[in-house]
Amino acid sequence: MLVVGGAELFFDAVVAAAARLRMPAFVVTVLVSGFELENLVAGIAANLKGLPGAAAGTFLGGTTFLALAVAGLSGIVAPISARLPGAALAWTAASPLLLLVLSLDHELSRLDGALLVVWFVIAIAGVAHAGRSLPKPAARSGPRWPVSRLLAGLAVLAVGGALLGEGIRRVVSRAGISETLLGNTAIAASVEAEEIGRVAIPSRRGRGDVALGNVLGTIVHFVALNSGVIALVKPLRLDSDTVRLHLPVAAGSALLVCALLALRGGISRRAGLLLAFLYVAYVGASIAAAT
Repeated sequence: MLVVGGAELFFDAVVAAAARLRMPAFVVTVLVSGFELENLVAGIAANLKGLPGAAAGTFLGGTTFLALAVAGLSGIVAPISARLPGAALAWTAASPLLLLVLSLDHELSRLDGALLVVWFVIAIAGVAHAGRSLPKPAARSGPRWPVSRLLAGLAVLAVGGALLGEGIRRVVSRAGISETLLGNTAIAASVEAEEIGRVAIPSRRGRGDVALGNVLGTIVHFVALNSGVIALVKPLRLDSDTVRLHLPVAAGSALLVCALLALRGGISRRAGLLLAFLYVAYVGASIAAAT
């Protein structure tokens, strides 16, 4: 209930803030929605506790969950239609590239973290600048204090996601699975569960640009900002499963959803089913790799 209510409040506030600022709602969504403090804090805490596999899973598994499960399930619930600028899709697809290169030595140092944060600023600016070509909303009367409502929506989403995530983590942690598998699947999915509401609700209201802005913006935040900040706090060691499976899948998932959007101009129910199936296949491959 908190997730759905928070998503409704957040969507209304984004549209109102975009109209007030005379900016495309896509741009506002890309810049704001991807900053998910709960995901970042979870990754930092896991790395400080000596669980680097779980820490990496928060941003890698989170990216895969967003690109495949969130986009797929949202497309099944309400097909998403939005013709986004090609440059915005290109910047999003390219955002994991630096992380791929820096991870070749199986470690993200503090220097690597700093480079990733700089790359985040460049990539998110590229996505946002490309999105400025989208139509600006007409000035209209709307709810007062849209920025406050936007922050309140994010807060409600965070609380709802934290409660949902804690419940899932308690259940799964009793199964005795590896930290890398847990971080890339159960933890990533539970922390990001509210994203389904953020994407499905705007899509049902005919705002595919806002729905997809949530997906694209959050992907860029995860693979650049979150990974960089976690490594800045403490260098992050990446195990073989992370480098050989979870990292390439995260990068490939971002590329796949961007290619699909470029070719189809949205996500139909059939495409949503395909993305959801691919996520199930990824979870199966993750379990096989961990056993």
